[in-house]
Amino acid sequence: MVCGGFVCTKNALCALNILYVLVSLLLIGVAAWGKWFGLVSSIRVVAVVISVGIFLFLVAFVGLCGALKHHQVLLFFYMIILFAVFVLQFSVSCACLALNKDQQNHLLEVGWNKSEATQKDVEKTLNCCGFSYVNYNGSCAASCFKQSSPSCVTCSALIQLYAGQVLRFVGGIGLFFSFTEILGVWLTHRYRNTKDPRSNPGAFL
Repeated sequence: MVCGGFVCTKNALCALNILYVLVSLLLIGVAAWGKWFGLVSSIRVVAVVISVGIFLFLVAFVGLCGALKHHQVLLFFYMIILFAVFVLQFSVSCACLALNKDQQNHLLEVGWNKSEATQKDVEKTLNCCGFSYVNYNGSCAASCFKQSSPSCVTCSALIQLYAGQVLRFVGGIGLFFSFTEILGVWLTHRYRNTKDPRSNPGAFL
């Protein structure tokens, strides 16, 4: 049977969902590992990453079950959810790639002010204090602040060195997976409208 038929489309759809399962398990594992070893102390960040991993796992599981059983209802809902995820992820990826430095700095400052746990993680990891200025009369988790005569740089100065690269990397990865998602939508639509050669030739599943 040539590629593009029932079996080939089924195998491609199964392989795509297996890839999504592996990515979801990787997200959950990395988040749990970071929390276990104290690399990330923010429960909110860990919870968001694990939630995304669980959501991706459930979507991939629905798609895999629908592909294996050629189940029309599961495939329909899988196609709708995957298309919605594609629209959201494609929009976010394009926004990451289009942000200028002023917009990046504004978003970083908003994120900085929302979580004290994230502030401590960044200060400890980058060895910096404060976002736009260093308050030597306050507290800081950086090792430079604990010296007898502390001299620390602001975290915004260090974050901005990598923010552009990180946003481009995240945007590129997001675009890559968004195109795999639209591929999954196309494969699902094609697979739903393909006859199963093992079933009754007169029946259209």
